[in-house]
Amino acid sequence: MTREDMPSCCCAASRTSQEEANTTEADRAGSGHAGDLSETVPSQAARSEAAPAQEERFEAKPEAANPSQGTADGHIGRQGMVLLQGGEFLMGTNDEEGFPNDGEGPVREVNLSPFYMDACAVTNAEFAAFVKATGYVTEAERFGWSFVFHLFVPEALKATAKPVPGIPWWLAIDGACWHRPEGAGSHVEDRQDHPVVHVSWSDAADYARWAGKRLPTEAEWEYAARGGLIQKRYPWGDLLKPDGEHRCNIWQGKFPDKNNASDGYAGTAPSQSFQPNGFGLYNMCGNVWEWCGDWFSTRHARPGSTNPKGPASGTARAMRGGSYLCHQSYCNRYRVAARSSNTPDSSTGNIGFRCAADV
Repeated sequence: MTREDMPSCCCAASRTSQEEANTTEADRAGSGHAGDLSETVPSQAARSEAAPAQEERFEAKPEAANPSQGTADGHIGRQGMVLLQGGEFLMGTNDEEGFPNDGEGPVREVNLSPFYMDACAVTNAEFAAFVKATGYVTEAERFGWSFVFHLFVPEALKATAKPVPGIPWWLAIDGACWHRPEGAGSHVEDRQDHPVVHVSWSDAADYARWAGKRLPTEAEWEYAARGGLIQKRYPWGDLLKPDGEHRCNIWQGKFPDKNNASDGYAGTAPSQSFQPNGFGLYNMCGNVWEWCGDWFSTRHARPGSTNPKGPASGTARAMRGGSYLCHQSYCNRYRVAARSSNTPDSSTGNIGFRCAADV
């Protein structure tokens, strides 16, 4: 496998791949070759029951409204957001550090209208307010499991955990969800200001709709991440650690077994960590992957397009920014032009989101 062919395996765990593995194992069980995994990995039919259409998932509860968080149906306003002026910028990269097969290039002119962007990724505290106001249940909770990185899984749970074929550092853990990020016995009481994780694209879109916002397009996300710099590799320039200073939360050590955490964090960091970029936005690279509104495609709109979006349909949604699991030796997708994707119902311990809004 060449470097260009390397998948973004720090984030590649998807419910689809796990269910396909389950189907294979179940088929083998009929031949006496393997055990049946169907009790812990939902089938396609179970997925339909576990994840109803977005509009059926939640309903605002006026009595649960929290004035500090907005009105009962969200509409938090533009609190915590930064107004970005938009205009023309150069999107994409031809950088030798990039992954052409991901559709990072070519560099192209894009025009954007002004928009708002969250300064930070949505936190556990903010998502908890949404859940309290609406009674929302995430897809991970409905499925009964989510993907957790192997070093965070207690030994007692590893015995029954199901690894993802080809990327065994991801384990499907029963009970893992946004408020139990490592499964049974874990909690987020000491991580209220950390980005919420184990949220699917659908969960993120529902939160955004409740808050009177939306998910950013890929073009908006990249414009925001660049912070006013032109064709730089990171939000702060071309050097990963200028003057030896850590500027983002990524893997430090030998992936996937040893993280030195020399940047201060082995897992997620608070949403307002490290220095903000030129637009005042935090953690646009590293920490957690962030869902975008677009369907993923390696085909792009014509150069000079205004407010481009992804295709009208697809099988995976775009994600940006990289995460605390990205490492230069394998997946250096913590650059502003780097891209990845996952199925809309997938959730892992390193995927979160931030919102955008129209002016």
